[in-house]
Amino acid sequence: MKTEDSSSGIDKTDRKLLKLLQADGRMSNADLAAKAGISATACWTRTKRLHEAGLISGTHARLNYAQLGYPVLVCVGVVLDRSTPELFKAFEQEVAKVAQITECLLLAGEFDYLLKMRVKDVDAFSRMHAKTLLRLPGVRQLRSFFVLNECKVDAPMPLD
Repeated sequence: MKTEDSSSGIDKTDRKLLKLLQADGRMSNADLAAKAGISATACWTRTKRLHEAGLISGTHARLNYAQLGYPVLVCVGVVLDRSTPELFKAFEQEVAKVAQITECLLLAGEFDYLLKMRVKDVDAFSRMHAKTLLRLPGVRQLRSFFVLNECKVDAPMPLD
């Protein structure tokens, strides 16, 4: 008997597949099927459906930024000078062009946006602040927070 979650259209087996893939997105279909207790064909079909439904948006490698020469993570709170859809769009388009910005989140609260950036060192951030961040469309205020320790990153969602 199939018991579906009415909000997402997925059942217990789908949840198990998603949980396993969160832990190891590179797992072979055969291994995934064995761990989920289903056939390889059923596993492939279900996984394909989960991708097509948008429940899986991709499989990514988690990089070691420090070893790649970008050990400093900075979160930047951004306040824009006005809140209009046109300014939000212009701001987001320019942010998308800045390679060092790894995430851009539109917020409700004290800041309009939170940017997460990876840089080589404080001097590199200082240059980015002056030459790039302050020149983004509509920026009124920036508040920077240097991350001392990444205690919990990309934790899997509980799917039970």
